[in-house]
Amino acid sequence: MIEITSTPIILIAILGTIGMILPIISIARKEKGSNSLYAAIAFGALIAAMGYVVYEIVTEKIPSATVFSVDVLSNDAFSSLFAIAMLIVAIMTTVGSFNFMRNQSHHAVYYSLILLSTIGMVLVAYSTDLVMLFVAWELMSIPTYVLAGFMKKNPSSNEAALKYFLFGAVSSAIIIYGISIVYGLTGSTNIGEVITGLANVDPSLMPLALLAVGMFIAGFGFKMGLVPFHMWLPDTYEGAPPTITALLAAGTKKAGFAAALRVVIMGTVALNLDWTLALGVIAVMTMTVGNIAAVMQKNISRMLAYSSIGHAGYILIGLAVSPFTTLGLQGSLFHILNHAVMKGAAFIAIAGIVTTLAVTNLDKLKGLGRKMPITSLGLVISLLALAGVPPTAGFWSKLMLFGSALEPGLPAWAGWLAIAGVLNSALSLAYYGWIIRKMYFEGETEKRVSEPKSIIAVMIFSIIFLVAIGVYPDPIIQFVENATPVLGTITVSK
Repeated sequence: MIEITSTPIILIAILGTIGMILPIISIARKEKGSNSLYAAIAFGALIAAMGYVVYEIVTEKIPSATVFSVDVLSNDAFSSLFAIAMLIVAIMTTVGSFNFMRNQSHHAVYYSLILLSTIGMVLVAYSTDLVMLFVAWELMSIPTYVLAGFMKKNPSSNEAALKYFLFGAVSSAIIIYGISIVYGLTGSTNIGEVITGLANVDPSLMPLALLAVGMFIAGFGFKMGLVPFHMWLPDTYEGAPPTITALLAAGTKKAGFAAALRVVIMGTVALNLDWTLALGVIAVMTMTVGNIAAVMQKNISRMLAYSSIGHAGYILIGLAVSPFTTLGLQGSLFHILNHAVMKGAAFIAIAGIVTTLAVTNLDKLKGLGRKMPITSLGLVISLLALAGVPPTAGFWSKLMLFGSALEPGLPAWAGWLAIAGVLNSALSLAYYGWIIRKMYFEGETEKRVSEPKSIIAVMIFSIIFLVAIGVYPDPIIQFVENATPVLGTITVSK
């Protein structure tokens, strides 16, 4: 008998109920509800969901991430870490949208779609069944297709939504084909049972098993922005509303990694694959292409989009060395949590700049530090954290990632991953520093303007989060250690 753990059900109940009620309220009020009303309701639902997950972690009601359950949805520290990361991004997006949506229409639908997409993201993290994973994947993706094109009168927004939809549809088709192959080989879609089935698969069927895992990597690679599946990402991030770009870059990408991590574990444990070198090559290509392309951008949204591709490469370092050391996966999970806040804060800052000054070109950011000091400070801290400059949270997660590639007993090529990571981080300082120079060392005559209070709130939170963890990272590191699956001890719980 299939059982479903209560935590994701409670999150579905909270977010889904409010997400469905918001449009009903709008219809009942004949679209007379204010933006602040719907934003406050959505914010309250997200805070309640976050509070419940944090309560379970604090009261130690969740197990460590060493077991694949026969349940459709499981509740462990691994799932909870991703749920927290994605709920944080959803909260930042909702708060940051308060001023951005003030002059837009269909407020209730906008916030409802954010809540429904968040349900999908959270369910991806909790899913231990491939069919449930795919359903959650689509529930996450479909609302974001609409949100990417929410500014219907803006051709760039329409183009972004179309490209995002087309590539998203391709990735979904690839994933469902991989699921069908796995089901044909094992007779099950439960990830734990699939691991058991693939471990005993007939050698003559091994090429099909490899094809299935490869299709999972390709399908999830689209969402994660891995090279060579990244071409849609800069155009979509540039054209989508900046607040929704924060949700895409900092939220849905994390869902992609949550799914991909389970697939990597599946392949490593069940098929005994030695694919670490291939993952390492993809990691180096992804971080290098992302950072080199970012240096050449003039639009700050496109620059951060390519930066996001680069960070996908950093996270992939941990996956590449995961069969040899647990520090790799720990670094990946730590950086995923940090990146959710770093990248989310950066794009919410851009949303504030667009709302207030209607500019995104780098040359027009001159004197921004004087015009919008708090927004600029939040953007600077997030950029420094993305670069891995101490004392920010990004320093520690990059240290763990690059250090994991230097652990004793690793193949000789692993050290090159650390070197590539350090060099790319240094390269990223070139374009991050360019933004900082424009904001603080040019435009001396600029005068301060009124900054959106909702943007200020997000900036203050992100500054406190990134600096506090940078100064005292021990609690987060301990949580990450508990959330990291130990590949050699994974079992299937009956």
